[in-house]
Amino acid sequence: MRTFEPDSSIVSDIIPSPNYGERSKGRQPDMIVLHYTGMPDVEGALARLCTAGSEVSAHYVVLEDGRIVQCVPETKRAWHAGVSSWAGEDDVNSCSIGIEIVNRGHDWGYPEFPLRQIAAVIALCRGIMLRRKVPSHRVLGHSDVAPARKKDPGEKFPWHSLANSGVGHWVTPAPVVRGETLMLGTISDEVLSLQQALARYGYGVPLTGKYDAATMEVVTAFQRHFRPARLDGVADHSTLSTLQALLASLPTEGTTVASK
Repeated sequence: MRTFEPDSSIVSDIIPSPNYGERSKGRQPDMIVLHYTGMPDVEGALARLCTAGSEVSAHYVVLEDGRIVQCVPETKRAWHAGVSSWAGEDDVNSCSIGIEIVNRGHDWGYPEFPLRQIAAVIALCRGIMLRRKVPSHRVLGHSDVAPARKKDPGEKFPWHSLANSGVGHWVTPAPVVRGETLMLGTISDEVLSLQQALARYGYGVPLTGKYDAATMEVVTAFQRHFRPARLDGVADHSTLSTLQALLASLPTEGTTVASK
């Protein structure tokens, strides 16, 4: 693939990746998925994203010093989300822009995200949201769309800072307090209501009324993004209240009734 003109004026470098395709049925992107690279160094991450045969890529890579590299044009379908789903859509790659944020991730010590890097992510996302008319509630983490497989960008990612700048959906998490919980093995109408609420927000979760492993994975992903004070996969008062506050603050067209 030859070089191309950057889609964003704040891109500092173009490093074309051969790993891309056409968006299914001409689908226009209306979602942003944020990742961390999860590798020891930026050179290895860029090599993986831009080497034929790795079968992985992203539209953008945001370096720790705030520089932004574009690897795939926004019009094309980058291969960043893998097996994933959101709001009933299973081809997340076709409807999203993928942004890799350089961070070693959980397997390599998981450092904090530098302020300059987060500022660059915010600026990049704001531009994409304006160009592509991406609503705030469709700026998501990889763990949101693939909760069984992924943890990135993780509980240290400052979603609240992004939201303060108009990027992403956020409410102040309800405090963690002692009380009744829903947990693995529970079978009840309350569990079904929880599953329906998570599905209404967009998560891919089975509507069974049983708090199974899949439900626990989704609850953990939800906590990782929206209530990072405790990641235990247990639906406590804080988790449930935070979820309801998020749903209440969604625009009407932002809610999705699961068809599963």
